[in-house]
Amino acid sequence: MMQIVDSHNQKNSLFNAMNRFIGAVNNMDQTVMVPSLLRDVPLEQEDEKEVNSPHNGDMYGSYVLLKSIRTDIEWGVLQADERRKDKHGVTTATLDVARVEPDDENLEKLFRFHLNGLHTVLAKLTRKANTLTNRYKQEIGIGGCGN
Repeated sequence: MMQIVDSHNQKNSLFNAMNRFIGAVNNMDQTVMVPSLLRDVPLEQEDEKEVNSPHNGDMYGSYVLLKSIRTDIEWGVLQADERRKDKHGVTTATLDVARVEPDDENLEKLFRFHLNGLHTVLAKLTRKANTLTNRYKQEIGIGGCGN
């Protein structure tokens, strides 16, 4: 009985959520043979409105963003990298997040809040990578909407 509960909890672990996202991006990366074909292809279709935010631009921008997030998960984010270049090559300061030191009583609540947030974001990003892969297949005419 204990193994069933552990197995269910592992399915919902952060590690597995990250692996699902990385797998979806790897699949997207292997499927998209010519990323430049994604330029100027609009993101939104009727079933994609929740997954995509309006400021992402075209599918190429999403492709690059998803690969960048995968790299950050796999290799970490350099703390010394205080500046990044946006899609136009302009150097911009990264968000300067206020460093709040929570007291020990709130650490568990804070951890659970951020863990839940990570799960939510990773699930949406995974759907976005899968959607992009399927849309690419439709654009070049090699497949249906299946995974």
